[in-house]
Amino acid sequence: METESEPYVRLASLRKLHQVVAHLNTARSLADTLQAIADGVVDGLGFQLSIVNLVRGDGDLVVAAVAGSGKAEATMSGRVGSRESWERRLTMGERWGELRFIPYTEGWVLEEDDVPTWHATGAVSDAPDAWHPVDRLLAPLYASGSELLGVISVDRPDNGRRPNAWRREALQLYASQAAIALSNARLRANMQRALVRLEREQQALRSSEESFRQAFEYAPSGMAVAEMGGDEHGRLVRTNDALCRLLGRPASAMRRYSFSDLVHPEDIGTLLRTSAEGGRAELRLRRRDGSHVWVSLRNSVVADAADGPRFLLTHVEDIEDRKRHELQLAHRASHDSLTGLPNSAELRARLTSRLCAHPGRATLGVPQAVSSALTDVDAKGEEFDDFAAEELGGGRGVCGASPYDGRSYRPQASDPHHVHAVPPDGPGEKGLAVLFCDLDGFKSINDRYGHHCGDAVLIAVAQRLSSLVRDNDTVARLGGDEFVVLADGVGPAEAQDLAVRLRNAIIPPIRVDGRSVRVGASFGIGWAGCGMTAEEVLQSADQRMYVEKRSRAKGQRRAG
Repeated sequence: METESEPYVRLASLRKLHQVVAHLNTARSLADTLQAIADGVVDGLGFQLSIVNLVRGDGDLVVAAVAGSGKAEATMSGRVGSRESWERRLTMGERWGELRFIPYTEGWVLEEDDVPTWHATGAVSDAPDAWHPVDRLLAPLYASGSELLGVISVDRPDNGRRPNAWRREALQLYASQAAIALSNARLRANMQRALVRLEREQQALRSSEESFRQAFEYAPSGMAVAEMGGDEHGRLVRTNDALCRLLGRPASAMRRYSFSDLVHPEDIGTLLRTSAEGGRAELRLRRRDGSHVWVSLRNSVVADAADGPRFLLTHVEDIEDRKRHELQLAHRASHDSLTGLPNSAELRARLTSRLCAHPGRATLGVPQAVSSALTDVDAKGEEFDDFAAEELGGGRGVCGASPYDGRSYRPQASDPHHVHAVPPDGPGEKGLAVLFCDLDGFKSINDRYGHHCGDAVLIAVAQRLSSLVRDNDTVARLGGDEFVVLADGVGPAEAQDLAVRLRNAIIPPIRVDGRSVRVGASFGIGWAGCGMTAEEVLQSADQRMYVEKRSRAKGQRRAG
């Protein structure tokens, strides 16, 4: 089970990965792109040394960029290894997805080949997963057509250990984006040379146009030429086969559209904000079947020496896989790995996003109804307070989230779009209800049948809770056998009725490995109000839950 800090560590790693990937696309030349690839491994992936080996025209690989060590750069830059030796390395060792790991126990067979290699010196740990100075980790860079563009060689992880599954996946995702950036850099270099020839060689215009056409038509990624200015501004006048295949539309049909006709409605603002010259955007385009695909658009202006800019050349790169990986990584960081529900960090972020620091009414601080509940503290409640103070940092804040974290943003009272959360005072008023659920009898199931059975019970309870709430409600797993439901726009009677329905849904037997087990549930209902922190709201509901648990006889708490 994940520790509470892991989601934040993963989110921080994801942000670094996003930053270094974004930096790849800002490079203006092939050399800058190669160095950006090497720097990104060191700056964003937690390795102290990276070497980028680029495939030359003759098939051999040359050391084109080094990051992390000045000595390694001075020694390695420009050295060449044969394609045969590189192919041998890429077919041996352990396969970590697309990565290749050659442990030091196998690396001795490579000592006689001609691949330039740099080994750092240092003490060797006895830990089974320790990184050995002679270990080799390779990340091949493949173009969309499985053409080998180069290989990233990484060394010396910051923590001195072999990369775990998370870091391997991050390195593999980075390598796929580095390959795209490298392909784009090569393509841009070819296109820029073609455009320079068009300007300087007016007499050879026909020959230059043919070169441009070849580069355009046979580019591995989508390309389009659009009108600039006039009544037909933005209309696509030419599209290559790769773009037509990507969108599932014939070239004749594409000429009836502009990108503004094909963009997803939610991304039209992104398209309009993209500048013509050097502009870049990530957005969704509509396919012929009505589905949408994530693409990266990069614009260049095809200029006419006499009349100025006339056409817009747009490079369209399919980034659907990368976006899907990003969403998967973000989901793993914000959701419980066992039940799939939002985890503790995500629950606090969602709750915090509804609360500002100023009460919605004239009353300040915690509402009287909540304050009364907080004074009713038994031994269990004091343990919760100690836990909150130690694990969550105590005090009023945003649960350790960065003030620049969009998901944990706490609105200000002056925000015109913010609607104050106010605990209801009467039966006719509605508010944001927080239902704190603690399972009764769960520990005995874990002790008697084992954690496998306990996990199955938690999954079943999560499914039952989720099936009874509205689409805009939140069901989260706080940890252990504790769950929280956020239900906005409900009154006291509705919240109480929801708690009863949820309890009744949990009570029926749960079948696990051929046996029936049963758990009960205790619910406490708290109300979120601006002027409170997420911790105060959760603690209020927690205290009410313990009041409700103590109000029933011990024999009534277990469902069976």
